[in-house]
Amino acid sequence: MKRVVITGLGAVTPIGSDVPSSWAAALEGQSGVARVTLFDPTDFPVQIGGEVKGFDPTGAVEPKELRRMDRYTQLGLVAAQEAFADAGFTKNGVQDDFGVVFGSAAGGLGTLLEQQKVFEERGLRRVSPFFLPNMLPDSCSGHIAIALGLRGPNMAVVSACATGNHAVGEAFHTVRRGDAAVVIAGGAEAPILPVIFAGFTAMRALGNHPDPTQASRPFDKDRNGFVISEGAGALVVEDLDHAIARGARIYAELLGYGSSNDAFDMAAPAEGDGAVSCMTRALRTSEVTADRVDYINAHGTGTPLNDKFETDAVHRVFGEHAGHLAMSSTKSMTGHMMGAAGAVEAVFTTLAIRDQVMPPTINIRTPDPECDLDYVPDTARRAPIRVALSNSFGLGGHNATVVFARFEK
Repeated sequence: MKRVVITGLGAVTPIGSDVPSSWAAALEGQSGVARVTLFDPTDFPVQIGGEVKGFDPTGAVEPKELRRMDRYTQLGLVAAQEAFADAGFTKNGVQDDFGVVFGSAAGGLGTLLEQQKVFEERGLRRVSPFFLPNMLPDSCSGHIAIALGLRGPNMAVVSACATGNHAVGEAFHTVRRGDAAVVIAGGAEAPILPVIFAGFTAMRALGNHPDPTQASRPFDKDRNGFVISEGAGALVVEDLDHAIARGARIYAELLGYGSSNDAFDMAAPAEGDGAVSCMTRALRTSEVTADRVDYINAHGTGTPLNDKFETDAVHRVFGEHAGHLAMSSTKSMTGHMMGAAGAVEAVFTTLAIRDQVMPPTINIRTPDPECDLDYVPDTARRAPIRVALSNSFGLGGHNATVVFARFEK
């Protein structure tokens, strides 16, 4: 099997407009959560979210094309273009052996709602001919391929909040088995919409706090739900020999990937069996023993059950070593970007390995005795990171774990 490495990164998040700004903010423990501005939230009990501030895609996308794209596609395309350029590629040098695996939990829901309103108020002849192609969850992967001229394998992954990690994992397999030499992998989401807030309000899933910056508080005893956020993350996943031949900079190596399902409930998490299976499979495919893992980027949403069950699962998988590794939730700063979350967290995990620094979990004010791991509270920590995991779990019981390592020839 081929060795697989990461050679490019891109991100658009509530704490930064690109990778350098997002990573710097994460290491400083900055929150991107504030009162929603993309719609008027006055009538909603929870009025906060993680928006991408000042998002302006005009430098990356032609104005004519922008009008044909849902916001989630715009976010994803900007992140993908950053990763593509960061890896040293140009459109003129693209080969047919370059693929895309990019996903979204909801796809172009904003476009769907907008065109439904047009249909109801103005009739069928006023519905946009670009409506259907741009509401689909695969529209972002298609636009990335068109914009960059990528003619290799192309697919969209849809697995709720596990989408981003599944995309990275499936890209890993695509390159490892030789179906493509390079793949842009990631996820994008634009869920700051009234109906999404209404749905999660009905589920009683949203966290809240008088200070919005403290609303996302994974592993804290007083956590009460997650914060909806938007954003996108992208990684260039590449065959090692191909990367070396072109003189690429290598951030980290992808060692493996595990996927499972709770087979329990469409909304409630199971008590850890699915997460245990997922992490165990990821370690097995990576041929990594549990004691070699130094850091985990947690799913860590801030919901009472999820954080407890993830903690329990880590104890079950790692045994005594669970007390010697660190696990932090960058969602404490970004909020939960749903289908983009795993991709952005994969970017952060890659950078943690590059810089040998663990980003913090902010807002842990009251320790929870049921959440008893080292969550890197409040302040980033410099520490050796040989191997790191990133976990993502989603509605429907979807679980995905990706294993990263320092690159060694």
